[in-house]
Amino acid sequence: MELKTPEESKTTLTDLVLPSETNPLNNLFGGELLARMDRAASIAARRHSRRIVVTASVNHVAFNKAVPLGSVVTVEAKVSRTFKTSMEIFLDVWIEDRESGRRTKANEAIYTFVAVDDMGNPVPVPPIEPQTKLEKDRFDAALRRKQLSLVLAGKMQPSEATELKALFE
Repeated sequence: MELKTPEESKTTLTDLVLPSETNPLNNLFGGELLARMDRAASIAARRHSRRIVVTASVNHVAFNKAVPLGSVVTVEAKVSRTFKTSMEIFLDVWIEDRESGRRTKANEAIYTFVAVDDMGNPVPVPPIEPQTKLEKDRFDAALRRKQLSLVLAGKMQPSEATELKALFE
């Protein structure tokens, strides 16, 4: 399979926060943001794999900053690491200042998608080669996150989680 870079999967969704998408404090509903992130991650996973993709898990979401009514919000998604049939997608959420145009990071998330065939069976995905320091950091951390998830699910023995063990040596 052809080696790809995270940049090849980059997906950017930009939209305006409307009144029907806000809570009583006039901030974007968390669920609305999750849906936007899921769409962006899905497109990034599809661009990388060129297959049908399904959400396997939402591994991490941090709602660090409220997204106010009227905000221009941008969701950026890239594949951060691939495994046999799955892809970890890292998402960054930005709010654009109305007057200066400066962007502030508001939130981030990590999703996992699986590539499937027309019958819904998992299929292999191309490997990824990170290029930038941030991409390399996210790539390395993805293996630790996967091992932790497998240990917590009882699918891997802690003694086999070599990347996790290395953190404590």
